[in-house]
Amino acid sequence: MASANFGKFALGLAGGNHVIATDTHKALLVTVLPDETALDTWQFRSSVTNEHAATGGYTTGGFNVTVDSVVEDTTNNRIAVTYSAANPTYTGVTLAGVVGCVIYKVVGTAGTDRVMHLVDFAGTKGVTAGNFTVTFSTPFYINR
Repeated sequence: MASANFGKFALGLAGGNHVIATDTHKALLVTVLPDETALDTWQFRSSVTNEHAATGGYTTGGFNVTVDSVVEDTTNNRIAVTYSAANPTYTGVTLAGVVGCVIYKVVGTAGTDRVMHLVDFAGTKGVTAGNFTVTFSTPFYINR
């Protein structure tokens, strides 16, 4: 599966639940990618049942994510949203079986935080007593 937007995220945009440039965002590591049904139905962080266990420097709920840019692409009729992680490197950790992460809007609790994007790491990643770095190399596109 490729990286994707959650369907309820688009609904939330239409309903005014997101102001991407100013909202607070986090990302959590997952050990299993959600299937197509989950991409259509997950709305809140509480739906994510496959978060990596807290270990080493990684804590439940993930890490801070910053919006770097929101740019209109008039040629392709879409909006490009680019993120970076405020603390993307975990030093001296042991993480196994990480396949991606879920970027979400922080609202307050797992039952109110809104999932936005799935980042597929294109394979299983892990490290034993080493450094684990998370990077977002491409923007997420929101079609208009």
